[in-house]
Amino acid sequence: MNNRVKIYIGLLVMFLALILYIDATKQKPIDWSPNYDVNQKSPFGLYVFDKEYPKILKKNELKKTTVTAYEYLESDFDYDTIVYSYKTKGTALYISGYSKIDEESAQELLYYAQHGNSVFISSRSFPQILHDTLKFNIEVDFPTQNKMNLSLANPNLGTTKYPFDRGIGASYFGKIDTLNTTLLGYQNSNKKERVNFIKIAYKTGYFYLHTQPVAFTNYNLLKNNQRQYTEKIISYIPKGNVIWLIKGQNGELDAGSPIYYWVSQPALKYSWFLLLFGLVIFMIFNAKRKQRVVPIIQPLQNTTVDFAKTIGNLYYQEGNHQNIIDKKIIYFLEKIRHDYLIETTTLDENFIKKFHLKSGKNIDDIKNVVRLINYQRTTYHQSIEDDLIELNNAIEKILN
Repeated sequence: MNNRVKIYIGLLVMFLALILYIDATKQKPIDWSPNYDVNQKSPFGLYVFDKEYPKILKKNELKKTTVTAYEYLESDFDYDTIVYSYKTKGTALYISGYSKIDEESAQELLYYAQHGNSVFISSRSFPQILHDTLKFNIEVDFPTQNKMNLSLANPNLGTTKYPFDRGIGASYFGKIDTLNTTLLGYQNSNKKERVNFIKIAYKTGYFYLHTQPVAFTNYNLLKNNQRQYTEKIISYIPKGNVIWLIKGQNGELDAGSPIYYWVSQPALKYSWFLLLFGLVIFMIFNAKRKQRVVPIIQPLQNTTVDFAKTIGNLYYQEGNHQNIIDKKIIYFLEKIRHDYLIETTTLDENFIKKFHLKSGKNIDDIKNVVRLINYQRTTYHQSIEDDLIELNNAIEKILN
């Protein structure tokens, strides 16, 4: 990694540190998201209800469970007795913005109510199997309203209309089974009174269904007299054990994990993101293919020159000048035939004239070469080194 890249990374880290400092020192905005999280102190969390339920559920013993209704109730079913039943009698409680109850859990809740227990669900939506079995449907008022008054049907609980101005839902019960259903509460929506709280008899048990879970949130439990409304609708829960199903309520799945706590704290969350960002930067700059050492490739040697030197040394060591003279003559005549297309069988005046005209070489030089060649061809003698040098110089003079 070169120095320029290191400077860029250093500037980037300083920039991120500055952003984290500014973000940590500025005033945090209020989180108005409807999370329905038992660990959240934001307006629409369930932290206050979680801490105050002994006062709200005065006659009941509440137990929270982070497993699904199916997992909890199935393990609680007593198969050993003659009359199959659940070991824990009481009420299953579920509070969430929108229902995340799976199909198996919804079926198990029906079994639970069938055996003389109660199920209390406060949500803007409900599992389809409950719609079909309990014969009701949910409708939504349009346009939706930001403010709404909620009230109870039982005059013994008072006729007060409780104003809710944030997080209110537009869902209500449009169709119900009048033979098995009791109306428990209303909401005024678009100047119409809509049913938002009902009790449905199912076999030997009951379902309490409520469409305004916002009544259980921190904001409304701490504001004006909305707490009274929450206490009144909870009062419908029969005395006994209450099983609060919190799995699937926007974060409850991970509430016990270290990562959940880590990201729930702003300082730890930003340090976590900075760590992940640093790992990504490290992988980007380290994952690049490192350049291999470029091998030094020696240039190809001129083997022709080496070959010529070797052959020359061989002939020189043997001292056979005549052999070299013969080969020089052969190569010289071959070049003339190839380059100038002149017959070289007879080296006479006619040859000298043709060669002079085609090549433009000095005629005296040509005559000298022809004389030396003819001398070597027609005279039998032992050539000496001087003969070879003289012939070679004459040929080189013609060819250069």
